[in-house]
Amino acid sequence: MEFLETLYNEIVGFFNFNGLIEIIETDNYKALLTQDGIGKALGPLIPVLLLVEIIRALFYRRLTFTQYKISFFTYVFNRFISRFISIGMVGLCIAFFEPYAIFKTEFTWYWFIYGYVVWEFAHFIYHFLGHKVRLFWCLHSTHHAPEYMNLSVTYTHFFLEGPYADIIRTTICILLGVNPPLLFLIMFIDGTWGAFIHIGENIMVDARLGFLNKIILTPSHHRVHHAKNPLYMDTNFCNLLNIWDKAFGTLQDEKHEEAIEYGITRPMKSGDFLDAYFGEITLLLKDVYQAPTLKDKVLYIFMPPGWHHSGNHKTATIVKKEYFDSVKG
Repeated sequence: MEFLETLYNEIVGFFNFNGLIEIIETDNYKALLTQDGIGKALGPLIPVLLLVEIIRALFYRRLTFTQYKISFFTYVFNRFISRFISIGMVGLCIAFFEPYAIFKTEFTWYWFIYGYVVWEFAHFIYHFLGHKVRLFWCLHSTHHAPEYMNLSVTYTHFFLEGPYADIIRTTICILLGVNPPLLFLIMFIDGTWGAFIHIGENIMVDARLGFLNKIILTPSHHRVHHAKNPLYMDTNFCNLLNIWDKAFGTLQDEKHEEAIEYGITRPMKSGDFLDAYFGEITLLLKDVYQAPTLKDKVLYIFMPPGWHHSGNHKTATIVKKEYFDSVKG
């Protein structure tokens, strides 16, 4: 009975039904007019869409366990770890950095616009570093390891990536004056959209969303971000607003003639959870150990993935340059 109760709680917890059930049981539908109530009502959205995605794939005989294997084991593993490690990084950053904010904002619509632009900038910085600093890539690469795109990928993260991301994003937002309650609203919107843009082709074949593809970052843009094609590598770092990708030249639309290949560029055991979760860390430790000098050991940690002490670099920047040179040639 205890096992069944635990299983029930895990299922309900995964689908985020608790908040919605609470509203229904207490007949407190006025809560839907509040930010907390909206969050509880929308909580089951992504998990339910994921279930629909799986059912459609099963119906059309396109479902294989390999497509969800890494995401499933990552979710289970992170759930286990979360029972022992709980890091309130957002709260810590707010408490520590708020006294040093350059100015204070309020909970208004115009400061919301300002806050979202700042948030996207902070997200761009965290995400860019996650691809350009090898230590941070070790935390982020798990999210890129799946060779398919579907909603389960939104749950595929190394357990320390969240705290690392929140240190950067929250600190930048707080120092630039974003009001904490406003920040939580922005994080809720961003988290919901950030999950939705992983929607797979079993539900949405063409994910450009029409005219919106020119205004915001759509699921199509995020599919490009998860691609290992040289044309697509290290692009579309923002989450909803594309302004910073435009500003820094990293915006890339999906090309009809360039089919997306998902995954990471190094040889990897297909569908292997341990390789997806610990593979990059293992390779980094190996490179650091074998590096001939102390300087090289440090550089392996902080230089981009693909950097090599011999000078035979295979970074994304070099791979992309070789690709464009070959196209021109």
